[in-house]
Amino acid sequence: MNATPFTRLFIANRGEVALRIMRTAQRMGLSVFVALPGDEARDGPVGDHAVVVRGENGQSPYLDGAALVAAALACGAEAVHPGYGFLAESADFAEKCRDAGLIFVGPDPASMRQLGNKGEAKALMRAAGLACIEGYAGEDQAPEAFGAAAQALGFPVMIKAKAGGGGRGMRLVAEAAALPAALAGARLEAEAAFGDGALMLERAITRPRHIEVQVFGDRYGHLVHLFERDCSVQRRHQKIIEEAPAPNFDEQQRQALCEGAVRALAKIGYEGAGTMEFLVDAQGRSFFMEMNTRLQVEHQVTEQITGVDLVEWQLRVAMGEALPRRQPEISRHGHALEVRLCAEDPAKDFLPQTGEMAVFRPAPDVLTQTALRGGDAVSGAYDSLIAKIVTHGASREEARRRLMAALDQTFVLGVVTNRGFLARCLADARFVAGKADTSFLDHVDAGAQAADAFVLALLLYVGRAGRGAGWPRPGLGAMFAVPLRFECRGAVIDAEVMLARDGEVQVSLGAATRCFRVQGFDGVICRYAADGVVQQGALLLRGDRLYMQAGTIDETCLDLTLAPPTPRDAQAGDGVLRAALGGRIVELAVREGQSVAQGDIILVIEAMKMQHAHRAGRAGTLTGLRAHVGQQVREGDVLALLGAVTPAD
Repeated sequence: MNATPFTRLFIANRGEVALRIMRTAQRMGLSVFVALPGDEARDGPVGDHAVVVRGENGQSPYLDGAALVAAALACGAEAVHPGYGFLAESADFAEKCRDAGLIFVGPDPASMRQLGNKGEAKALMRAAGLACIEGYAGEDQAPEAFGAAAQALGFPVMIKAKAGGGGRGMRLVAEAAALPAALAGARLEAEAAFGDGALMLERAITRPRHIEVQVFGDRYGHLVHLFERDCSVQRRHQKIIEEAPAPNFDEQQRQALCEGAVRALAKIGYEGAGTMEFLVDAQGRSFFMEMNTRLQVEHQVTEQITGVDLVEWQLRVAMGEALPRRQPEISRHGHALEVRLCAEDPAKDFLPQTGEMAVFRPAPDVLTQTALRGGDAVSGAYDSLIAKIVTHGASREEARRRLMAALDQTFVLGVVTNRGFLARCLADARFVAGKADTSFLDHVDAGAQAADAFVLALLLYVGRAGRGAGWPRPGLGAMFAVPLRFECRGAVIDAEVMLARDGEVQVSLGAATRCFRVQGFDGVICRYAADGVVQQGALLLRGDRLYMQAGTIDETCLDLTLAPPTPRDAQAGDGVLRAALGGRIVELAVREGQSVAQGDIILVIEAMKMQHAHRAGRAGTLTGLRAHVGQQVREGDVLALLGAVTPAD
């Protein structure tokens, strides 16, 4: 009577999430249907069948539970897997599925509501003997209620979205004056990401580690843990490096945390996959933070050390089967690390980037989870994740070295990414020692390492000379200097490059000259020898823009060789406000003719489920507003003009 078998699965998600679930489902012999919005019907992962879903009134189809249920029924699916993100933790969506006769691959709606309500979840954890972070999760969502709660808790406080995680809707607030704006921004972001703007507050713990425990239950009362993960390396409260097991975490701590998680969930008969998240302070004390009633983005590091396919377990439990293993049968082996390769610019506060990813070559023989290929567009409609790269080793150091090598062999050109920054994080002495906490990135230089100007000139020359035809062979008439001019990080560099008859390339910057010997160029990868050492760099010359990467260095340069000598546009101080990224304007904070001070918010752009405030670069009067709420803009679009400050009457 507890069996609920099915053979047709509908995946209510997209991208690499859908591919990950699809891979296991098809291996198990299930027919797979994937939800796709109309504009992705040709390019997205389609499984056995693609099902076009359109949300009502312009809403994202992945946030429209009724539309997803209707699509699942229309294609004859018997079960729905929500993936992670979007409606994966929506009890209402789970209930809609079950009311329609569909099996929801996840916990029952009652458990999701109990654990999704931060107040109820904390009460349950306290009753089970777990320490919890103090906070406010009341129904009164008025700014005054949050202000009173924040004063009672004491600053700093953390704002969080009630309906989900992943860093969306999170704000760290250090003082009372910043609370109203932070609440407004967090609410907008939560509504965009989860369709629910309800917020909560927590007392902020400074410099903790973020440790989470993977748990799993079935409908027969069996409940197990699959050890812990360390997810402390974060930007904007979103994880970018995860690992399992947690480094420098002794067995006594591990056992107490994991067994405590299982003991707490046993009280409600939890079914399915879940993750209990904790903050561990400098004294080693752990505090329950929240429960995620879904699969996590970083679940594959757990799979690597346990040999368990967590998606398979999800599907089997949803079919009414008992857990395949009991706690004594679950062991861990070695160490696993994962990085999230994202389209974002670390040097600009991790600002998301959009555009065509002209080149994408994942590293060979490494687990790279992605739904993107070279030539695909990175859209501002979803988050900035391009791929997850996962390695496993007998030791943490072995897994780290393999991940460093994988990043070195991963080539992404056409959009700015965090690839080089991730490599620098993995090489940082504190990370190597396993001492990263949630403040780790505050102490890592987010600016790109300076590229060798001689190498940049060489690669620009190769890109220009070899475009479409491969590297040219030297011949008669090759003994002349080719002038190059390019801009890198605001500096204009003049160079001369000479190709000698013997194939040697001489690059001159002023009075200094270096010699290179190009050994091959396949249109993307250039192999060259410098000072007797063979090296390689990836390059893409698109129009007048050169994208280059080598080792831990990613660089974007502007080719000015053929450009007329006109003055460059000024930036923030010229009174012109330009879009820092492509996206949709969701808020205008000023009106035409209004005077503003330097740093005042002019407007807010939403891209990749995040809100990005655009501020005045200097004081002035708004004399030209070229933006309105709902407008889609591209990076570089002029949005507003600032004139001189209007004298006071």
